Amino acid sequence: MSDTLVVNEIYLSLQGESTFAGLPCVFVRLTACDLRCSYCDTAYAFTEGKKRTLEEIGAEVQRLAAAYAKTNVAAEVTRLALNREAGSTKQEQENEPPHVGCYRLPLVELTGGEPLLQKNSLLLMQQLCDDGFTVLLETSGAHDISRIDPRVRRIVDLKCPSSGEVARNRVENISHLKATDEIKFVLGTLEDYEWARQQIATHQLAALCPLLMSWVHPLRPEQQHKALKPVPTGQTPITRQQLVERIIADALPVRFQAQLHKLIWPPEQRGV
Repeated sequence: MSDTLVVNEIYLSLQGESTFAGLPCVFVRLTACDLRCSYCDTAYAFTEGKKRTLEEIGAEVQRLAAAYAKTNVAAEVTRLALNREAGSTKQEQENEPPHVGCYRLPLVELTGGEPLLQKNSLLLMQQLCDDGFTVLLETSGAHDISRIDPRVRRIVDLKCPSSGEVARNRVENISHLKATDEIKFVLGTLEDYEWARQQIATHQLAALCPLLMSWVHPLRPEQQHKALKPVPTGQTPITRQQLVERIIADALPVRFQAQLHKLIWPPEQRGV
């Protein structure tokens, strides 16, 4: 049987979240998710998709990335020059990640849905890394991340109470996190904030990797899929301003992110 994945869409846009926000990125959105978070804005990926071989997916990524070929050559030359100036050895150069301005562009991100529901996503990530791409993975945090190629930069959710899926957090994943990974909290209520603050302290998350706090954008009527879980009763909504002010007041070591793609395009637009 050929290696295949059920793919919802593949497109070139800019990275709207994470520490890579603002950089061009090819998104490979895989079909299916076993969570039904209250704020999910990609419910269309629960079931919509087409089976494609890993070879076809890789070819489409290469096609979308082709325009950046000259940029990548220049970036690699710059990276090597920076390493030489720093006096690093050949072994250190191989192990050291490139300067932030020297990543191979575009980035490639696997998202969903939940990519880890399809076991061949592991093969695809390995293939993309072998092809020289900087590969990101967006995952819900409900599945084992330990078998993912170590070259992949994993962006792992810790689901907050208002998601309705807080019980699905796989706490064991925390022990597998590396400095190149990122933890994301999506917050819509005051209770979410207090819960996230407690997790950061309890597990000393700031010592592991970058921490992201993302405010929940209200869903438009066409995005309110009937399968999504309701926000648990008794929770108090938090505004963007309130969230930022609390982050500052509590001196939390986190990065607030505003989901750039939703500031540029209509929130319901696909392929961006």
